[in-house]
Amino acid sequence: MLIVLPPSESKSNRGRGKPVDPQTWSFPELADTRSTVARHLRSVSESPTATADLGVSPGLAPEVGRNLTLETAPATPAAEVYTGVLYDALDLGSMDASARRRANQWIVIVSALHGAVRLKDRITAYRLSMDVNLPGLGPVAATWRPVLGGVLAAAAGREVVVDCRSSTYAAAWTPTGPVADRWVQVRVPGASHMAKHTRGLVARHLCVRGERTRTPERLAAVVGEAFDVALTPPARRGKPWVLDVTAR
Repeated sequence: MLIVLPPSESKSNRGRGKPVDPQTWSFPELADTRSTVARHLRSVSESPTATADLGVSPGLAPEVGRNLTLETAPATPAAEVYTGVLYDALDLGSMDASARRRANQWIVIVSALHGAVRLKDRITAYRLSMDVNLPGLGPVAATWRPVLGGVLAAAAGREVVVDCRSSTYAAAWTPTGPVADRWVQVRVPGASHMAKHTRGLVARHLCVRGERTRTPERLAAVVGEAFDVALTPPARRGKPWVLDVTAR
């Protein structure tokens, strides 16, 4: 199973530790694009117009400043770097060893800086969103689109893709071919906060439950054990199944 999550806007680093080693990250096929994005991000972050270029308020200048220490800041597992509502609901630390192992295998975070990482990959906090048009590079989502398809399709294998991304991060990868037939978009009615929380709970439930589902219908049955669900088939080939989920 492939559970695709967005990153969080809020991020944190450990206070001490060795710097990152990109050669240890998952999906080494993304190395060249990672280096290209990081290089342009650093250049932009050194500019006096950095916050405007990155689409954030001037008050977030300290977070933009983290982009200048990507190679020297303490490396921290992605599960700890990404914080906030969704990751609080996932609550990886409270899972038993088996569920945590499945989470480390099944969950992939789509990142504007790294393309895709797993929870155990040791990265650093940064400030970059997938919807930014990065000076000197162009739209970040368009930069990742040609290279993410192959690696994420391979990660999905013959099982279901459980897509918990926001629309901003969905722009970087649209499943195609046979993978699209098993692509399920998790949709949660209501405010953004509740949607993030519920998606985190769905990801947690799947990891704890532990069944590797191969069809959208079976995925809906498994998620339906803990939530109210409604599964809608794709409107046409190449579009996702939609699983509407409401917490009970």
